[in-house]
Amino acid sequence: MSFSSDVKEELSRQISTARHCQIAEIAAILSVCGHISISPEDAYQVTVQTENISVARKYFTLLKKTFNIEAEIRIRKNIYLKKSDVYRVQVNNHEDTVRVLQAAKFMSPSLEIAEDLSKMNHLVIQKDCCKRAFLRGTFLAAGSISDPEKSYHLEIVCSTKERALQIQSILRDFELDGRIINRKKNQVVYLKEGSQIVELLGLMEAGISLMNLENIRIRKEISNNVNRKVNCETANITKTVSAAVKQIEDIRYIETHIGFSQLSKGLEEMAVLRLQHQDATLKELGEMLSPPVGKSGVNHRLRKLSSIAEELRGNKEDYYD
Repeated sequence: MSFSSDVKEELSRQISTARHCQIAEIAAILSVCGHISISPEDAYQVTVQTENISVARKYFTLLKKTFNIEAEIRIRKNIYLKKSDVYRVQVNNHEDTVRVLQAAKFMSPSLEIAEDLSKMNHLVIQKDCCKRAFLRGTFLAAGSISDPEKSYHLEIVCSTKERALQIQSILRDFELDGRIINRKKNQVVYLKEGSQIVELLGLMEAGISLMNLENIRIRKEISNNVNRKVNCETANITKTVSAAVKQIEDIRYIETHIGFSQLSKGLEEMAVLRLQHQDATLKELGEMLSPPVGKSGVNHRLRKLSSIAEELRGNKEDYYD
């Protein structure tokens, strides 16, 4: 299973104890994949159709716990999408349908159906706990999350701009910075930061998935820190080696063209030591000198030698002091 499937499987088994939160989650699922039909006898039926078994199971369980309704479940193959299963959870009884729709605020007391099922009535999500339940049901029905081993990306696909804005507003109530982009005919609300995705998993009460994601984030951060340190040390070593190679080339050039006898005593001693100890650090070279010299003093003498070599290469004669 994918990480996204694991999250949804966990969410499908998380049932709020409060009835108002159960209703908020039912309303969220209905707003994504619910459909209302009217029979010739003016009887209402409400159906949720989904390809995700976690959504079907959650909705069926919520109907039973919240309204004591035994919904009908039908399964068929979708011939257009690799023959995947399509689940239909249907409330056939008119009175039961009315109870569900009125509790979710999709139907008025006078039995008028809401014009837009995709947008949640604010009365259903007044409390923070109901907002969390709404986010859980919405993600379960229309959300996905990428494999955190590769990237951090969580999104919820919305059929209308109004619904996307509503979800964005609820996320902001919890200080989560949900962004909205257009994707074909849909609006997509998304989070890109690992810390914000962790926060949302916590709000939706996906504790196991949260810990799994945190473990991956910690491991990746440690790995990135180690890689940065190794790269930094490698760069420093490369720089040091390159500098040493250049110093040795310059000193040998001086030795070949004029010899060390025309150098000052300090530069001659430095040149001889560098040739004898090509792998030594500046600190080690300084300790070998008599009297010992610090790193800055060693560096100054080596630069002077390089300057003399450059002057020689340019056929200049004022190369020693």
